[in-house]
Amino acid sequence: MMTLLRGKVAYVLKLIVVLLISVVMLMLTQHAVAQHEYAIAIFLAIAVILIAFTYLTQVSVPLKFFIPGLLLLFAFVLSPILYTVVMSEFNYKTGNILSKQQAIEQIVSRAVEPDANGTSFDIKIGVSNGVPALLASDTINKTYFLATEKSRTDLTPDQVTLDANEVAATAPNFRVLTPSEMQTADTKYSNARFYYGKAGYFVTLEGFDVGIVSHQVLEYLPQQGIFKSLVDDSVYRDNGRGNFALVTDSSNMLNPGWRAPIWFENYTKLFTDAKVRGPLIRVFIWTMVFATGTVLTSFALGLLLAIAMNKPMRGRRFYRSILILPYAMPSVMSILIWAGMFDTEFGAINNILGTHIAWFQNPSFARFAVIFVNLWLAFPYFYLISSGALQAIPTELNEAAAIDGANPRQIFRKITLPLLLQILSPLLIASFAFNFNNFNLIYLLTGGGPRNVLSGEIAGGTDILISYTYKIAFGSNTQDLGLASAISVVIFVIVAGISLYGLRKSKVLETFK
Repeated sequence: MMTLLRGKVAYVLKLIVVLLISVVMLMLTQHAVAQHEYAIAIFLAIAVILIAFTYLTQVSVPLKFFIPGLLLLFAFVLSPILYTVVMSEFNYKTGNILSKQQAIEQIVSRAVEPDANGTSFDIKIGVSNGVPALLASDTINKTYFLATEKSRTDLTPDQVTLDANEVAATAPNFRVLTPSEMQTADTKYSNARFYYGKAGYFVTLEGFDVGIVSHQVLEYLPQQGIFKSLVDDSVYRDNGRGNFALVTDSSNMLNPGWRAPIWFENYTKLFTDAKVRGPLIRVFIWTMVFATGTVLTSFALGLLLAIAMNKPMRGRRFYRSILILPYAMPSVMSILIWAGMFDTEFGAINNILGTHIAWFQNPSFARFAVIFVNLWLAFPYFYLISSGALQAIPTELNEAAAIDGANPRQIFRKITLPLLLQILSPLLIASFAFNFNNFNLIYLLTGGGPRNVLSGEIAGGTDILISYTYKIAFGSNTQDLGLASAISVVIFVIVAGISLYGLRKSKVLETFK
C-alpha cells in the first residue's frame, strides 16, 4: 500500500489536488475581479502561483509545510491589521461610506425637485418596443401618454383601456410588467428618468403607481470637479474631507460623501476632542482595572485551590472534576445565566440575599458583577495551569528549605511563587490580553451599561475599550468606522506593549536562547 503512494502515483495525486485547489482559487479570483475587489484578486492569484511553485517543484521542502500557514496568516491576521491601520487614516463614517464616483452618482440622482405645480400622474410601468416605459394617466383632465427615457407619445382616450380607477392599463406598443418582472424592476425603473417634453423636466417614479414631474437642481461639471446649482448658480467644491461643500459656506455640504484620507486626524481627535477624550480616558482606566483585577483574582483563587487539591485528601478526584465544571460549560450560556441571576426583580441573587439591588443600573454594582462573573468563568483555567505548574516544581527544593528552617509561608513566598510566576508568566500575560478585549462578557452581561442614553452618551459604566470601539463603529446613529479603527490600532499597541514588557521582565524568553 505504501509503495502505491510513492513515485508516479503520488505525483499524480499531488498534481490533481493542486489543480483542484488552483481551479477553485482562480474561480474566486475571477469573482473578486467582477466585484472590483482587486486586492483580494491579486492575493488569490499570488497564492495560486505560490502553491503551484511550492508543491510542483523541489526548490524548498520546508516551504511545503509553511506555505498554508503563511497564506492563512496573511489573509486572516496581517491583512485585517493593515486594513484597520489604513482605514484609521480616512474620514470613514455614516455619510462617507461610498467611493467618490459612487457619491457623485448618488448626489446627481438625488438632486431633483418636483415642478412648482406638483404635477403627478397615475402610471403603469412596462415595456415599449423592448425598452422600459411608463403609461401615464391624468384622470382629471382625461389625458394619457406613453413615455420612455428618450421619447413621449400622447394618446387619445380611444387608444387606451381604462381600469376600474379610470387609469390607463393598456396602450398600443406597451406591455405591463408581469408580477415576476415587477420583483426585479426596482433598480431599473426607480432610477430612470422618463421623457416629459418640457425642457429640463422629466418624470420620475414615486413607487410603482405614481409618476412625479421633476427637474434637476444640481449639475456636476467633471472637468472642473464641482457641482453647480441650476437654480441660483451657487458652486459646491471638494473640501478635501470627503464632501462637496458650498464655496461661500463650508458647513453646507452635499450628501452623501465619500471615504477621503484625513491622515492622523482620527488619532489627534482622541486627545483634542473633549467629546472623545473624556469617555476614552474613563473607559481606558476601567479596562486596565478590569483586566488586571480579573487576572489577579482568578489567578489567586485558582492557585489557592490548586495548592489545596495538591495535598492528599479523600475524594480529591471528585472535587477536581467539580472545580472545572464552569470551564467545561460554554461561556455564552454561563454569562446569560448569570445575567438572569443578577436581575433586580426576579434574580436569584437578590432573592437569596433578601435585597433589591439594581445590579446593572449602578456603575459600581455593575462593575462588581462583571468582575465576579469573570472570576467564575476564569478560575478553573488558572486552577488547571497552576496544578500542572505545582507538579513540575521539584519537591526536593521544598524539603531542602524545610530542613534549613523555613516555614511553609516562607517556602511559598521565596520558592514556590517565584517558580510559578516564571512558568506561568506567558499565560498570565495572555490572559491579561484576552480580558483586555473580553467583548463577549461585557456585551452579553451588561451591554456596557449603565449609560445615559438621553444625553447621547456612548460609553457606559462597564464598557471596556473593545466594546466602546464597537459602539462607535456600529452602536449609534453615526457610525464612525475611521475613529473606531484608530482606537483599535491604539488597543493593539497597548496590548502588544504591555505583553512585550511583561515577557521581558519575566525573562521567560531567555530560556529559548
